[in-house]
Amino acid sequence: MEPIKHECGIAMIRLLKPLQYYKEKYGTELYALNKLYLMMEKQHNRGQEGAGIASVKLVTAPGHEFMFREKALGKDAITNVFADVHRQIEDAPAGEQPPFIGELYMGHLRYSTTGRSGIKYVHPFLRRNNWKAKNLCICGNFNMTNIDEVFGMLADQGQYPRINADAYILLELMGHRLDREVERNYVDAKKLNLEGKEITSYIDQHVRIANVLSTTMHHFDGGYVVCGLTGSGELFAMRDPNGIRPAFWYADDELLAVASERPVLQTTFAAEIDQVHELMPGQALIVNGRAERSLQQIIPAGKLAACSFERIYFSRGNDRDIHLERKKLGFQLRDRILKAVDNDIEHTVISYIPNTAEVAYYGMVEGIRSLYPGVRADKIVSKDIKLRTFITEGSARNDLAGHVYDITYGTLEPGRDNLVVIDDSIVRGTTLRESIIRILDRLHPKKIVIVSSSPQVRYPDWYGIDMARLDEFIAFIAAVTLLQERGQEWLFEEIYRQCKAQEKLPADQCRNYVRRIYDPFTDEEISAKIVQLLRTPDVKAEVEIVYQSLDGLHKACPSHPGDWYFSGDYPTPGGYKLLNRAYIDYYENEYLKK
Repeated sequence: MEPIKHECGIAMIRLLKPLQYYKEKYGTELYALNKLYLMMEKQHNRGQEGAGIASVKLVTAPGHEFMFREKALGKDAITNVFADVHRQIEDAPAGEQPPFIGELYMGHLRYSTTGRSGIKYVHPFLRRNNWKAKNLCICGNFNMTNIDEVFGMLADQGQYPRINADAYILLELMGHRLDREVERNYVDAKKLNLEGKEITSYIDQHVRIANVLSTTMHHFDGGYVVCGLTGSGELFAMRDPNGIRPAFWYADDELLAVASERPVLQTTFAAEIDQVHELMPGQALIVNGRAERSLQQIIPAGKLAACSFERIYFSRGNDRDIHLERKKLGFQLRDRILKAVDNDIEHTVISYIPNTAEVAYYGMVEGIRSLYPGVRADKIVSKDIKLRTFITEGSARNDLAGHVYDITYGTLEPGRDNLVVIDDSIVRGTTLRESIIRILDRLHPKKIVIVSSSPQVRYPDWYGIDMARLDEFIAFIAAVTLLQERGQEWLFEEIYRQCKAQEKLPADQCRNYVRRIYDPFTDEEISAKIVQLLRTPDVKAEVEIVYQSLDGLHKACPSHPGDWYFSGDYPTPGGYKLLNRAYIDYYENEYLKK
């Protein structure tokens, strides 16, 4: 599996009792901060480009900070953020309440899916104001497909967004709606003849975040879990109406917490699985300044399109259901694998590519052993520490990078044994071509069978995964090559013209014409061409690739039907709009600029 940058991770905590309660019971006012650190470390897999946290202190006097934020870049960002926060707490002047000790907490782990990097793109994002209720801090696991349209809408209203990026646009639009909500309550307070601090208290108690969300989020097309804190003590987390991105929450009489993955909450709070709840599509979990919790349907739920890649690869495998689903993905490939080795199980060894395919491997072993109990299974491939490529020359650098994996020698009978290895997915094929197939060939197997527990990745994703270009996908390159070999290059221009004709159409009128690239071929024909593209001349063993079917994917992961990167069936109109743009960019770069 080539590393794919993907969805971010979120973590939130709302304490439900006074801070003194936690100091007396747990011996520290840092109880929530420590729990936030654990939640973020348990989701480190979801973001290694940056991290940030925010905190809100409910009771402060004017002239004292009540909303705090810290951010850092790099794979050690979590450690650096919390080290900086602890330093600030320790350095606080005697007699003053230290920073970052409050009742509301938010944490974020970032992977860039848009190519934008730098500390200014690291969440959380903060919008300041002298009115506490107008202060807004947001973070999220999201990617919006229609951000240009929302940017244009704001500009047409006379606003001047500083940056055309989804997080900034979301912050400005939501902040604008929060301002309106506060001002609505100000008018109501004046009608009641309230004055001064009485107005502030009235606003803090009557702000309805559901109003802010309902007037903000219907503008956006995309996959998201958007989280926020306000200076008046409101907390919210909202999931997109198709349920593309995941979110879970837990509550007891001491706190409420939200995370991107269920086991994070189970581990952090010693919770049973039935105590952790999934946030439903289009739904918002809201806790007001008085610690009153509510679940509100902000946008009607659409057709469920929960991301299946979460189950295959992205989420950690210690979730009960994900563990079982990954095993099933491996189990149901049994018959295809047996066909690939001509049922010669006596001369077949099965293994896996570390590390994310390990659970699917156990399912594959169970499947084959249900028919052939004596099949040999072994750990053939090992992943070494990441080698640092100081060498900059192309061929030498590629040779060094190709040694990230190693093999266990002496595990096969040369020239007689087949070697079957399973991976979770094959996206670009780079690691297979430059490293894994060559390394496996050193064992001199009769045949190498590469098994993918997911179907062929054919289409870009714009809902949180860093897969935006068509020519990144080995399946797309294989289909294009087949068309060229059959003299059907005319199809490329025809599809280009169809995509260009949709450029100015509303997104909900766009169709997927790119699928015509794949339509002339069976899955097996594309797989065979992929092998030809990945098998270098120095490899002596026969090579075959066996993919999961779409039907098999849905049988294994029935509650997560989102499969657009495999099928081209995008969950929102914005997906088709951006697919057109991706093909236009591909065609113009490949054929018009040469």
